Amino acid sequence: MNAQRRLALRAAGASLGAWALLPHAHASFEATDWPRRMPTPSLDALDLTGRRLTLADFKGRVLVLNFWASWCEPCRAEMPTLQQLPEVLGEDRVAVLGLNFKEGPRKIAQFTQAAGVTLPMALDPQGEIARAWGVRVFPSTILIDTAGRARRRIRGEVDWSSNEALGWIEALLRR
Repeated sequence: MNAQRRLALRAAGASLGAWALLPHAHASFEATDWPRRMPTPSLDALDLTGRRLTLADFKGRVLVLNFWASWCEPCRAEMPTLQQLPEVLGEDRVAVLGLNFKEGPRKIAQFTQAAGVTLPMALDPQGEIARAWGVRVFPSTILIDTAGRARRRIRGEVDWSSNEALGWIEALLRR
């Protein structure tokens, strides 16, 4: 990615509202490859409008599947840069889907509206999807390649405008 796009991502993340500046612990995460012998779980979730979403809906693009909750401060802190990924890297190349853990549509809509978050959101009201994907830490993000295969798991808060995070996505775009 060129330097101009990286700067735009950082600037956009910084300008998305005061909520992004909430005090929080130093960003820390653990990034690992998806286990080779572990198949990619299915994704069957409803978005806030009741539309069904599956992995097939994102085929041909890298999917950044972010498991989050509104009570999770690191989840809120990483959203500004997460939200800007498709715009900066190309909406035809990268999609981001927020998968909310055990909160109702009204609470999610209130949070996203107050925070200025426009990411597509899906519901996991019973936590079954998070369980199927092995998510126990919030936020957790799964990077899924253009063929719909899980490739990387990141546990914890990430600055998605960082060279490291952008490198993970760029590597999947080159596959």
